[in-house]
Amino acid sequence: MISLWDRVEETLVGLLGLIALLVGLWQVVGRYFDPGHAITYAEEVIVYLVIWAIMIVSGQLVRRDGHVRPDLVLRLLPIPALRWVEIFNCAAAIVFCLTLAWYGWQIVETSFLVDEHSATDLQFPMWAYYLALPIGSALMAVRYSIRLVRFALYFDPATMTVGQTTNHEEVSGVDLPGADHR
Repeated sequence: MISLWDRVEETLVGLLGLIALLVGLWQVVGRYFDPGHAITYAEEVIVYLVIWAIMIVSGQLVRRDGHVRPDLVLRLLPIPALRWVEIFNCAAAIVFCLTLAWYGWQIVETSFLVDEHSATDLQFPMWAYYLALPIGSALMAVRYSIRLVRFALYFDPATMTVGQTTNHEEVSGVDLPGADHR
């Protein structure tokens, strides 16, 4: 189930990036070769696509320990202390992410109620852009919850130290150093 979830997120982020690249390419080519067909709102669309991609991929960063953190300090801790620091980190991150999701949803609702649109020719509904924040935050909260359960109930000091991933967390097709290959 988690593997499918990972693939859906990775595919969606890849598609968003590809579409952003194609829109940018269309804009540049159109501007130089046929200015009449160049789209005036390409930069706006690219920003929307990239922000959505970033918010979706943020959950993957939680899964892979990719967010900024003090790894050097964590590596100096004894294993039992590391476990409790990770549990605290996950709990704090869940609270932060859920708060961010709640406030993000408030922004989405307000934007929807006032019928806010972008100021460009596109007239994009801004609630759809703002929706990236609560969705990305909720995805991170779920990933941190999974991580919290792993550290609280299924802690394995041989495979769950700083910088290591477990077998089900390997990057597709990439052999990561320190990964548990059972």
